[in-house]
Amino acid sequence: MIVRKRPSAFELFFIMRGSIVPRIKWQVFCTIGVAALVTMAHGTLFDHKVTLTPIPFSLIGLALAIFLGFRNTASYDRWWEGRKLWGELVIRTRTVARLLTTHARPAAEDDDLPRVMARRLIAFTYSLKHHVRGTTDDESASWLTGVDAKAVASSANPPDQILRLLSRDVAALAAAGRLDPMMVAQMEGDITALAGVQAGCERIRHTPLPFSYALLLHRTAYLYCFALPFGLVDTTGFMTPFVVGLVSYTFFGLDAIGDEIEEPFGLLANDLPLNTICRRVEIDLLEAVGETDLPAPLKPVDYCLM
Repeated sequence: MIVRKRPSAFELFFIMRGSIVPRIKWQVFCTIGVAALVTMAHGTLFDHKVTLTPIPFSLIGLALAIFLGFRNTASYDRWWEGRKLWGELVIRTRTVARLLTTHARPAAEDDDLPRVMARRLIAFTYSLKHHVRGTTDDESASWLTGVDAKAVASSANPPDQILRLLSRDVAALAAAGRLDPMMVAQMEGDITALAGVQAGCERIRHTPLPFSYALLLHRTAYLYCFALPFGLVDTTGFMTPFVVGLVSYTFFGLDAIGDEIEEPFGLLANDLPLNTICRRVEIDLLEAVGETDLPAPLKPVDYCLM
């Protein structure tokens, strides 16, 4: 996710980090090239004058802009829902850690179960990150015991397996009389909420926007931008490539932005900073159980939080 102060109006024209320009530059250059050829040929194609008025392009362009806006709104809703789900994860993990350290009665022997549970919450956070990104999980095992790490690694759903371990721990605390029934219900409610966060993230991950809808907009944008020079050359003349370039930049850019934020858990510059959120959870939970050697929060690299 791009994190930076708003630059000046002049600087905005030259910023590339977080810009959609690198993804669409060849499409824009191609449309400008076609527009330049059409302008030099005065709209003639194979000795035939192609006569198109700006009117159909105005109607199609208006409809295309509206549909691209709807598509981007739907994509942003997915992005924002993903951010709210991970915000809920931060709240619930902090709550469980606070209840553990405040309300779990100490055992007669040296029992480290609250600390183990806090580490399992951290493992759940990292496991969920890799689960929704579809990447190899090489982080959560370091927060688990050897037996638990093997059980999680062999599970078909590693984050859910960690939640089962946490629920088992709560039951063990209750059976030992170390938690009041009210606190047991509260902690189980928080663990259930974490399961809801996982299910919500899986819903976003495995339910993309209808492909036919995106395909229609994609094809229409390309056909519109490549045909536009024939409708403008008689009225805009030598400025046709500039106008076509501006229109294609807008339409191709909106299409590419929709594609990028439709999957908010990825590794692109405008996706959610899951690494940063995981580190925040790690710091908060370690501090809650009395750790003093805490890792540093992640900072933006070239204005980008990952």
